[in-house]
Amino acid sequence: MSALEAEVRPSLARIVAPGDGYAPDRGEYWGSGFFIAPGWLLTCAHVVGKGGAEVWRSGRAVGVTWQGGTTTGEVVLAKPRPDPPHEGRARWDFPDIALVRVRDADDARCVWLSDRAPTIPAPVSLHGWSRQTGALGMRHGIGEAGALDGKALLLSGSLPVEGVSGGPVVDLRYGAVIAMNKGVGRTEGAAVPITALRELYDVRGGDLLHTVLREHDLHHLARFTRPGTDPDWTRTQTRLRGPGAPGLAPALRVHLYGHFAHLPPPGGPGEVMHLVQEVRSRVVHEDYRSPILHDPRTWREGAGLLHGLRELSGKGGRPELDLDAVLLYAAKVARHTALEHPADTDSERLRDLVRWIDEQATLYAHPAIQEDIDGLLDGLGARTPRRTGPVLVRQRPTRAGADVLVDIGEPVYGERYPLSVRLLYDGRDVTPVYSNDLGVRRHELQQYLREPLAKALGLGDRGEHLAVVEAFLPRALFDEPLDEWRLTPEEATDEDADLFDEHSMPLGLRRSVLVRDRRRNARPPSPEWRRRWAGAARGPLSGVPLRGEATADGHRAGERREGRVAAYGRLSGSGDGCVPVFCGPVAGGDGREAMAAALAAGHPLVLWRRDGHDHEECRAFHRRAARLLALAGRAKGLHRHIRDLRIDVSDPDTARSENLTGRIAVLYDPPDRPPYGTEIMQPPLMAGPAGDRPPA
Repeated sequence: MSALEAEVRPSLARIVAPGDGYAPDRGEYWGSGFFIAPGWLLTCAHVVGKGGAEVWRSGRAVGVTWQGGTTTGEVVLAKPRPDPPHEGRARWDFPDIALVRVRDADDARCVWLSDRAPTIPAPVSLHGWSRQTGALGMRHGIGEAGALDGKALLLSGSLPVEGVSGGPVVDLRYGAVIAMNKGVGRTEGAAVPITALRELYDVRGGDLLHTVLREHDLHHLARFTRPGTDPDWTRTQTRLRGPGAPGLAPALRVHLYGHFAHLPPPGGPGEVMHLVQEVRSRVVHEDYRSPILHDPRTWREGAGLLHGLRELSGKGGRPELDLDAVLLYAAKVARHTALEHPADTDSERLRDLVRWIDEQATLYAHPAIQEDIDGLLDGLGARTPRRTGPVLVRQRPTRAGADVLVDIGEPVYGERYPLSVRLLYDGRDVTPVYSNDLGVRRHELQQYLREPLAKALGLGDRGEHLAVVEAFLPRALFDEPLDEWRLTPEEATDEDADLFDEHSMPLGLRRSVLVRDRRRNARPPSPEWRRRWAGAARGPLSGVPLRGEATADGHRAGERREGRVAAYGRLSGSGDGCVPVFCGPVAGGDGREAMAAALAAGHPLVLWRRDGHDHEECRAFHRRAARLLALAGRAKGLHRHIRDLRIDVSDPDTARSENLTGRIAVLYDPPDRPPYGTEIMQPPLMAGPAGDRPPA
């Protein structure tokens, strides 16, 4: 038995029907699982799904047998999850992951989870329980993780056999679990990358995962630091690494992650990526940003993203470059938590982390990086400053948070709209998050965009920056109620759901949701468009009717209909701070015709009411629009007042008392955001993008 197999076996469990851990009858055995923290078992959702509705209701309905005994467990997090529970599922799409609480297994041995996405190709070992040879027993094989196919990690060589679904896949180079067995196709096996755990943060109760991963890291630190020389994951990883290898040694890593475990968790992936970006720019000496999108949810994952910086710095980079980066990152995490989360930070634990970073930086860091670390740590955790004068921490300017661009293309293949979601940094740099070139039907837009939109918003939110949603739409979709979309499916929101949870509340009640014209942005900006944007940015703003016969006094019965050319001439002659206003939808009919005229005339801002209504309500709508424009003063001021109005309209009592009706939409379409012709940073090509597949 290899050293790695010896570490994996004690953490393996077989998942069975409750009440019979030995599963004498063939039908009682469900699949495999493995402990990732004391009392916490990971497996596939389809494995526990064999138990039917009882598994998805509260209660300990999952039988678990492992080296330490036999007991029952409760599924606390899963994705996908049948809703309602009794319906079951015909397919178990990715991530196909379930977290089981096993309260009688607090002494269970646990695997080491990788802190980063798999680097492929990679030699791997597959582990689990199976009856392939007749008797139920542990099985393990050697194979290769060769490619990513959307969300799946493809396996060759030894393929998963029946029963090992839910068992771990171990990277033999580094001694870390990088995936979980899912199944096998005609020629290849499929595994769930361990980074799919992040998707559980987005289900109800997902914050529990912070506790689980904290206990994972503390478990491994305790095993490494206990008296004696018994083997453990950290010592095994050290032997695999070999003497003199560059980067963060396993012994240093397990101590660092143990310190991170005592800190309050990050508020979102943007918080982690902000610090990672600062470190990369400092160590690599350029404003480096990876074209590969990352979604870290823990401080340990941020450290994992700093592997391989030596290669980025060019030939001749110092072997200790990765270690410099991780120590600098740790100092930034310490300072960030002390300043941004003081009420949640244990001062004694912070002192321990500061002391540890200080010691390691003195031993290993480059003098310039050590000086940066000194500047970050001075005054933290009762640390005595080493300098009497001001300390300048040398780092390049870093980016603020990002905004989110949703691009819905003109329909292809009949009535299917291509989709993409991107991050926009500094109004100029674009990074892809998701794309679906095959397109979806109009009624499926929210279903397909919900998950990538949630991911992008989590990455864009950073510090005090709340990401704005900017939707590039075909004009036929201008009335699409994007501001009312939710990041949680309607059917998953019950009466007990938190109204103010960021995933269950409508997007437009929390953040700015803006419409942009896809057609106009596909060409270089016109002089009129640039001029009017400059005027709107300066202010003041005032309203002008989008259609000549639909004035602030309401629609005039019998008024001669304004033609397209006449509308263009009138809107072209309006002042640069004038904002067209329309009491009605603009995706079709007269409203669409007038909107086209306003866009041709260079107007970057338009307000309209996108729902149906009586003409008697239009006078009040125009009055509210005029007041809103006056309060905003200039283009930038519109965001807050539009959001406030949406909140008032959505609250029944406020809407009734102030006679508020209707759903307001806003075109907010500045030129050069991003600059015309901007090249999207592309990650390395992967087979079969996940976006080309339908969701579960």
